Amino acid sequence: MNARRGATGAMAAYLLHRHDWSETSLIVELFTREQGRVAVAAKGAKRPTSQLRAVLLPFQRIQVQLGRTPPDDGDLHLLRHAEWAGGMPGPGGEALFAGFYLNELLLRLLARHDPHPRLFDAYAEILPALGGDAASRDAALRAFDLRLLRELGLLPELSRVTLTQQAVDDARCYRLDAEAGVLDAPVGRGGLSGVQLRAAESALADDGLASLRAVLRPAAADWRAPLRGLVHYHLGAGTLRTRDVVHGLRRLLDPPVAAASRTAEPPR
Repeated sequence: MNARRGATGAMAAYLLHRHDWSETSLIVELFTREQGRVAVAAKGAKRPTSQLRAVLLPFQRIQVQLGRTPPDDGDLHLLRHAEWAGGMPGPGGEALFAGFYLNELLLRLLARHDPHPRLFDAYAEILPALGGDAASRDAALRAFDLRLLRELGLLPELSRVTLTQQAVDDARCYRLDAEAGVLDAPVGRGGLSGVQLRAAESALADDGLASLRAVLRPAAADWRAPLRGLVHYHLGAGTLRTRDVVHGLRRLLDPPVAAASRTAEPPR
Protein backbone atom coordinates (compact mmCIF):
# COMPACT_ATOMS: atom_id res chain seq x y z
CA MET A 1 0.00 0.00 0.00
CA ASN A 2 1.22 3.49 -0.83
CA ALA A 3 2.40 5.23 2.36
CA ARG A 4 0.23 8.24 1.68
CA ARG A 5 -2.90 6.09 1.92
CA GLY A 6 -2.18 5.05 5.49
CA ALA A 7 -3.28 6.72 8.70
CA THR A 8 -0.99 9.53 9.86
CA GLY A 9 0.14 10.91 13.18
CA ALA A 10 -0.53 14.50 14.17
CA MET A 11 0.61 16.96 11.49
CA ALA A 12 0.85 20.76 11.44
CA ALA A 13 -1.45 22.22 8.79
CA TYR A 14 -3.18 25.28 7.37
CA LEU A 15 -6.45 25.25 5.45
CA LEU A 16 -6.08 26.60 1.92
CA HIS A 17 -9.58 26.02 0.53
CA ARG A 18 -12.88 24.30 1.34
CA HIS A 19 -16.01 23.39 -0.58
CA ASP A 20 -19.19 21.44 0.03
CA TRP A 21 -19.09 17.67 -0.33
CA SER A 22 -22.59 16.89 0.93
CA GLU A 23 -25.24 18.53 3.11
CA THR A 24 -23.13 17.91 6.20
CA SER A 25 -19.55 17.43 4.98
CA LEU A 26 -16.70 19.34 3.35
CA ILE A 27 -13.73 18.70 1.09
CA VAL A 28 -10.79 20.76 2.33
CA GLU A 29 -7.36 21.37 0.84
CA LEU A 30 -4.71 21.44 3.55
CA PHE A 31 -1.09 22.59 3.43
CA THR A 32 0.82 20.32 5.81
CA ARG A 33 4.45 20.44 6.83
CA GLU A 34 4.93 16.68 6.55
CA GLN A 35 3.01 15.81 3.38
CA GLY A 36 2.64 19.08 1.50
CA ARG A 37 -0.78 19.76 -0.04
CA VAL A 38 -3.45 17.14 0.70
CA ALA A 39 -7.17 16.83 -0.05
CA VAL A 40 -9.26 15.77 2.92
CA ALA A 41 -12.89 14.75 3.45
CA ALA A 42 -14.20 16.30 6.66
CA LYS A 43 -17.34 14.31 7.40
CA GLY A 44 -20.00 16.08 9.43
CA ALA A 45 -18.00 19.33 9.51
CA LYS A 46 -21.04 21.43 8.54
CA ARG A 47 -23.23 20.16 11.36
CA PRO A 48 -24.02 22.88 13.95
CA THR A 49 -22.63 20.69 16.73
CA SER A 50 -19.37 19.79 14.97
CA GLN A 51 -16.21 21.04 16.69
CA LEU A 52 -14.64 21.24 13.23
CA ARG A 53 -16.70 24.33 12.33
CA ALA A 54 -14.45 26.52 14.50
CA VAL A 55 -11.25 24.73 13.47
CA LEU A 56 -11.37 24.39 9.68
CA LEU A 57 -10.81 28.08 8.96
CA PRO A 58 -8.13 29.73 6.81
CA PHE A 59 -4.97 31.28 8.25
CA GLN A 60 -5.01 29.52 11.62
CA ARG A 61 -2.51 26.80 12.44
CA ILE A 62 -4.10 23.47 13.24
CA GLN A 63 -3.04 19.92 14.10
CA VAL A 64 -4.67 17.18 12.04
CA GLN A 65 -4.70 13.41 11.92
CA LEU A 66 -5.70 11.72 8.68
CA GLY A 67 -7.26 8.29 8.34
CA ARG A 68 -6.69 5.67 5.68
CA THR A 69 -7.73 6.60 2.16
CA PRO A 70 -10.43 4.41 0.62
CA PRO A 71 -9.01 2.61 -2.47
CA ASP A 72 -11.63 4.12 -4.80
CA ASP A 73 -11.10 7.74 -3.64
CA GLY A 74 -7.73 8.46 -5.24
CA ASP A 75 -5.85 11.13 -3.26
CA LEU A 76 -8.71 11.94 -0.90
CA HIS A 77 -7.90 11.34 2.78
CA LEU A 78 -10.41 11.06 5.60
CA LEU A 79 -10.06 13.55 8.44
CA ARG A 80 -9.87 11.75 11.78
CA HIS A 81 -9.17 14.70 14.04
CA ALA A 82 -8.37 18.42 13.87
CA GLU A 83 -7.72 20.97 16.59
CA TRP A 84 -6.50 24.54 16.86
CA ALA A 85 -2.72 24.71 17.44
CA GLY A 86 -2.58 28.24 18.86
CA GLY A 87 -1.10 31.38 17.36
CA MET A 88 -2.22 34.86 16.38
CA PRO A 89 -5.63 35.66 14.84
CA GLY A 90 -5.80 35.53 11.05
CA PRO A 91 -5.39 38.64 8.87
CA GLY A 92 -8.26 41.05 8.21
CA GLY A 93 -9.02 43.93 5.85
CA GLU A 94 -6.51 44.38 3.01
CA ALA A 95 -4.35 41.72 4.64
CA LEU A 96 -7.15 39.20 4.18
CA PHE A 97 -6.92 39.48 0.38
CA ALA A 98 -3.14 39.12 0.62
CA GLY A 99 -3.64 35.91 2.59
CA PHE A 100 -6.05 34.51 0.01
CA TYR A 101 -3.50 35.39 -2.68
CA LEU A 102 -0.92 33.22 -0.90
CA ASN A 103 -3.43 30.38 -0.58
CA GLU A 104 -4.31 30.54 -4.27
CA LEU A 105 -0.64 30.40 -5.24
CA LEU A 106 -0.10 27.29 -3.12
CA LEU A 107 -3.22 25.62 -4.48
CA ARG A 108 -2.27 26.19 -8.09
CA LEU A 109 1.49 25.67 -7.98
CA LEU A 110 2.00 22.86 -5.45
CA ALA A 111 1.51 19.24 -6.46
CA ARG A 112 -0.23 17.06 -3.92
CA HIS A 113 1.91 15.02 -1.54
CA ASP A 114 5.05 17.02 -2.35
CA PRO A 115 6.39 18.26 1.03
CA HIS A 116 8.15 21.62 1.28
CA PRO A 117 8.88 22.12 5.01
CA ARG A 118 10.81 25.36 4.44
CA LEU A 119 7.94 26.79 2.41
CA PHE A 120 5.48 25.75 5.13
CA ASP A 121 7.59 27.58 7.71
CA ALA A 122 7.77 30.64 5.43
CA TYR A 123 3.96 30.66 5.12
CA ALA A 124 3.58 30.46 8.91
CA GLU A 125 6.09 33.30 9.32
CA ILE A 126 4.56 35.56 6.70
CA LEU A 127 0.92 35.49 7.87
CA PRO A 128 1.44 37.83 10.88
CA ALA A 129 3.44 40.21 8.65
CA LEU A 130 0.43 40.74 6.39
CA GLY A 131 -1.21 42.84 9.09
CA GLY A 132 1.46 45.55 8.96
CA ASP A 133 1.50 48.71 6.85
CA ALA A 134 1.25 48.57 3.06
CA ALA A 135 5.03 48.68 2.55
CA SER A 136 5.62 45.83 4.99
CA ARG A 137 2.84 43.77 3.42
CA ASP A 138 4.19 44.34 -0.11
CA ALA A 139 7.69 43.27 0.95
CA ALA A 140 6.26 40.19 2.67
CA LEU A 141 4.35 39.15 -0.46
CA ARG A 142 7.37 39.59 -2.71
CA ALA A 143 9.51 37.63 -0.24
CA PHE A 144 7.02 34.77 -0.33
CA ASP A 145 6.92 34.90 -4.15
CA LEU A 146 10.69 34.48 -4.24
CA ARG A 147 10.74 31.70 -1.65
CA LEU A 148 7.95 29.82 -3.44
CA LEU A 149 9.62 30.07 -6.85
CA ARG A 150 12.98 29.00 -5.42
CA GLU A 151 11.48 26.02 -3.54
CA LEU A 152 9.78 24.82 -6.72
CA GLY A 153 12.93 25.21 -8.80
CA LEU A 154 11.41 28.00 -10.90
CA LEU A 155 13.74 30.85 -9.92
CA PRO A 156 17.15 31.28 -11.56
CA GLU A 157 20.25 32.14 -9.57
CA LEU A 158 19.80 35.87 -9.17
CA SER A 159 23.44 36.82 -8.75
CA ARG A 160 24.48 35.59 -12.23
CA VAL A 161 23.44 36.30 -15.80
CA THR A 162 21.90 32.97 -16.72
CA LEU A 163 23.23 32.66 -20.27
CA THR A 164 26.87 33.55 -19.53
CA GLN A 165 27.00 32.61 -15.82
CA GLN A 166 28.91 35.82 -15.19
CA ALA A 167 28.24 37.71 -11.98
CA VAL A 168 25.75 40.55 -12.29
CA ASP A 169 27.23 44.05 -12.42
CA ASP A 170 26.11 46.32 -9.60
CA ALA A 171 25.91 49.29 -11.99
CA ARG A 172 23.69 47.55 -14.57
CA CYS A 173 20.00 46.63 -14.70
CA TYR A 174 18.54 43.24 -15.48
CA ARG A 175 15.20 41.60 -16.15
CA LEU A 176 13.80 38.20 -15.16
CA ASP A 177 12.58 35.95 -17.95
CA ALA A 178 10.62 32.78 -17.16
CA GLU A 179 12.55 30.76 -19.75
CA ALA A 180 15.90 32.54 -20.12
CA GLY A 181 16.46 33.57 -16.48
CA VAL A 182 18.44 36.74 -15.65
CA LEU A 183 19.01 38.89 -18.75
CA ASP A 184 20.34 42.37 -19.45
CA ALA A 185 17.54 44.93 -19.41
CA PRO A 186 17.21 47.20 -22.47
CA VAL A 187 18.71 50.65 -21.89
CA GLY A 188 16.16 53.07 -20.47
CA ARG A 189 13.62 50.35 -19.66
CA GLY A 190 14.35 50.05 -15.95
CA GLY A 191 14.65 46.64 -14.35
CA LEU A 192 16.37 45.29 -11.25
CA SER A 193 19.87 46.43 -10.41
CA GLY A 194 22.73 44.04 -9.84
CA VAL A 195 22.82 45.22 -6.23
CA GLN A 196 19.16 44.26 -5.72
CA LEU A 197 19.61 40.85 -7.33
CA ARG A 198 22.72 39.96 -5.34
CA ALA A 199 21.13 41.06 -2.05
CA ALA A 200 18.01 38.98 -2.72
CA GLU A 201 20.06 35.92 -3.67
CA SER A 202 22.08 36.20 -0.47
CA ALA A 203 18.94 36.59 1.66
CA LEU A 204 17.34 33.53 0.06
CA ALA A 205 20.09 31.42 1.64
CA ASP A 206 18.60 32.10 5.09
CA ASP A 207 15.96 29.69 6.39
CA GLY A 208 13.67 32.48 7.56
CA LEU A 209 12.24 35.40 5.62
CA ALA A 210 13.34 38.29 7.85
CA SER A 211 16.48 39.05 5.84
CA LEU A 212 14.64 38.78 2.53
CA ARG A 213 11.84 41.08 3.67
CA ALA A 214 14.40 43.64 4.90
CA VAL A 215 16.20 43.55 1.55
CA LEU A 216 12.99 43.96 -0.46
CA ARG A 217 11.22 46.58 1.65
CA PRO A 218 13.04 49.70 0.31
CA ALA A 219 12.06 48.89 -3.28
CA ALA A 220 9.38 46.20 -3.18
CA ALA A 221 7.56 47.92 -6.06
CA ASP A 222 10.57 47.23 -8.33
CA TRP A 223 10.06 43.50 -7.80
CA ARG A 224 6.30 43.45 -8.37
CA ALA A 225 6.23 43.34 -12.17
CA PRO A 226 9.17 40.91 -12.63
CA LEU A 227 7.78 38.45 -10.09
CA ARG A 228 4.26 38.86 -11.43
CA GLY A 229 5.57 37.79 -14.84
CA LEU A 230 7.29 34.69 -13.45
CA VAL A 231 4.33 33.63 -11.34
CA HIS A 232 1.76 34.07 -14.09
CA TYR A 233 3.94 32.22 -16.59
CA HIS A 234 4.09 29.18 -14.34
CA LEU A 235 0.41 29.39 -13.41
CA GLY A 236 -0.48 28.96 -17.08
CA ALA A 237 -3.82 30.09 -18.51
CA GLY A 238 -6.22 32.15 -16.44
CA THR A 239 -5.79 34.95 -13.95
CA LEU A 240 -5.66 34.76 -10.19
CA ARG A 241 -9.18 34.86 -8.77
CA THR A 242 -7.97 36.88 -5.78
CA ARG A 243 -6.87 39.72 -8.04
CA ASP A 244 -10.16 39.63 -9.93
CA VAL A 245 -12.09 39.85 -6.64
CA VAL A 246 -10.05 42.85 -5.47
CA HIS A 247 -10.64 44.70 -8.75
CA GLY A 248 -14.35 43.81 -8.62
CA LEU A 249 -14.72 45.21 -5.13
CA ARG A 250 -12.98 48.42 -6.14
CA ARG A 251 -15.35 48.89 -9.05
CA LEU A 252 -18.23 48.81 -6.56
CA LEU A 253 -16.79 51.69 -4.55
CA ASP A 254 -17.95 55.27 -5.06
CA PRO A 255 -15.84 56.99 -7.76
CA PRO A 256 -13.89 59.27 -5.36
CA VAL A 257 -13.03 56.34 -3.10
CA ALA A 258 -12.20 54.13 -6.05
CA ALA A 259 -9.86 56.75 -7.51
CA ALA A 260 -8.06 57.16 -4.20
CA SER A 261 -7.71 53.40 -3.79
CA ARG A 262 -5.93 52.92 -7.13
CA THR A 263 -2.68 53.91 -5.49
CA ALA A 264 -2.88 50.73 -3.38
CA GLU A 265 -1.86 47.79 -5.55
CA PRO A 266 -3.88 44.58 -5.08
CA PRO A 267 -2.01 41.43 -4.04
CA ARG A 268 -1.41 40.59 -7.70
